[in-house]
Amino acid sequence: MVQFCYGRYVSCPESCQKVLTFEMKTTHLYLITLFIPFAVLLPRAPAQDYTAWNLPDGATARLGKGKITGNIAFSPDGTRLAVGSAIGIWIYDVRPAKEKELDLLTGHTDSVSSVAFSPDGTTLASASWDGTVRLWDVVTGQHKITLSGHADGVYSVAYSPDGNTLATGSRDKTVRLWDAQTGEHKNTLSGHTDLVDAIAYSPDGDTIATGSWDFTVQLWNAHTGEHKNTLRHAGYIHALVYSPDGETIAAASGADQAIWLWDAHTGKHMTTLIGHTNSVHTVVYSPDGKTLATGSRDNTVRLWDSQTGEHKGTLKGHIGGIRSVVYSPDGKTLATGSDDGTVQLWDPQTGERKTAFSGYTRWITAIAYSPDGKTLASSNANGTIQCRETHTGAYKITRVWRTHTNFVSSIAYSSDGEMLATGSHDKTVRLWDPKTGKHITTLRGHTGPIYTVVYSADGKTLATGSRDETVRLWDAQTGQQKATFEGHTNFVTSLAFSPNSKTLASASWDRMVRLWDTQAGKHITTFPEHKEPVKSVVYAPDGKTIATGGFDNIVQLWDANTGKRIATLSGHTGYIASIAYSHDGTLIAAGSADKTVRIWDVRTKTHLVTFSGHTEIVASIAFSPDDTTLVTGSVDGTILLWKIR
Repeated sequence: MVQFCYGRYVSCPESCQKVLTFEMKTTHLYLITLFIPFAVLLPRAPAQDYTAWNLPDGATARLGKGKITGNIAFSPDGTRLAVGSAIGIWIYDVRPAKEKELDLLTGHTDSVSSVAFSPDGTTLASASWDGTVRLWDVVTGQHKITLSGHADGVYSVAYSPDGNTLATGSRDKTVRLWDAQTGEHKNTLSGHTDLVDAIAYSPDGDTIATGSWDFTVQLWNAHTGEHKNTLRHAGYIHALVYSPDGETIAAASGADQAIWLWDAHTGKHMTTLIGHTNSVHTVVYSPDGKTLATGSRDNTVRLWDSQTGEHKGTLKGHIGGIRSVVYSPDGKTLATGSDDGTVQLWDPQTGERKTAFSGYTRWITAIAYSPDGKTLASSNANGTIQCRETHTGAYKITRVWRTHTNFVSSIAYSSDGEMLATGSHDKTVRLWDPKTGKHITTLRGHTGPIYTVVYSADGKTLATGSRDETVRLWDAQTGQQKATFEGHTNFVTSLAFSPNSKTLASASWDRMVRLWDTQAGKHITTFPEHKEPVKSVVYAPDGKTIATGGFDNIVQLWDANTGKRIATLSGHTGYIASIAYSHDGTLIAAGSADKTVRIWDVRTKTHLVTFSGHTEIVASIAFSPDDTTLVTGSVDGTILLWKIR
């Protein structure tokens, strides 16, 4: 069965993973150590310069902080906050009036799932879906050691109260115990039958509680590894915590939208807290043990009396599901991380929001340069469009607006730059004034999610492709539908107009590429069947060649007139998600599920360079109008700019 929960993939057949995906250097900190027990980190650069922090080789800037994929954690002295993201760990100064980014710790090759400070505050541990755990020096930011041994992604990490042991839970269904100083593997706890998503030590350090997607919480002797007890739940365990006095265990579940409390000694179920209207993904006690805070996909944080179970209040303000909630050590601040791309700090007594850290973005679904090259537009899975200025080199966000009620899959500028079209899973296409963000009109007619939109070069026609297996042509000025092309037997994934606007190429999940006469409204020809579904199709600027890429991991070049295969460009180890020609036609670039971008010389078909730096699928790609920059958007929630000329 396919499972996709809060950005996490679980095992399923390869074909299912494809459908699911379609729908969807060790460095250091330049810091000064102050002579206090917990060193206060100073930013190495102004906050706005974080776009240049820890860039991969060849990149000139990073736009966006990635999506929040892990939990958030306060340092023991309460001055810093660590946030796990798709691209690394962001460190913030959270002292009043000093709130700002301090640094970004990178090195994991996949999303960070969990972070934890050591009890003495000297080390930060980070777990990742790449199957490793990394330990970082909190003062210098330097990578200290990597713990490897799990057979799959690591989802949870926790320090023992004395700081001597680190416990990690994995998708491989095991919990491994490590010497926190040397990284030596000490023991493996086996018994769960699904991934281990949560770990908590009892306050006295004698017991380890582990929560799994097998609907159980297992209790273990922390010293011997002996299994002590099993607490059964009604759903996946996403988070669990001991009360400060060690008497109670609380667990959050996705299935019943509730929080269960057990007696930590007897394992007896004590009570269930009900009130959330969606999956509960995080639970935490206040330092004094009087309050329990829970976060849910219903976009709220609820506060409960830990003794009576009475609902005390609800924190509202996030517009996305709550991924993590944590109290500051003094209990005066509650930090929340959300899928809406923000980390917010709250006064738990008044419920007032103190401040927010923004810039996190879910899946970058599409990117497009304006014809004059002065603006870069991008869409994301939140249904939001961002426009950034490019001529100053600062890529400042000039406009943000929410465009659809669902996932935005594609964006396109008209040839004159006066209009921006967006296609969405809400089955509509919307036209906008890109300068003001004003909605012009909505195109309706497709009966399935829209996967691709493209303007003709002459600016007269807009073409759209959908899951409903059709291609539709619209008058770009009036929005009236002009024609419907039928013939594909599966999703239409990509469209491309010829430079003269007379021909339209369509790619589909049915492994076919079809050419259509846009003036006569007729099917012209079908290219030889691909071995796998086709994800991207694009015309060369001279109109003589068509490039296609898909789940066979190669880019194929075709004669646009005869349909004869000209060349095959190989090297990627994952499916081709996006293809683009440079405007002068000399280069072709492809972004892949292998997280890389490869560029070839069109004339010689020679591979020139591979750019690596994204931690997830490179879903969209575009050359700047002057062909000096390649821009890539990724499922990791970031846009990277690469200098190519």
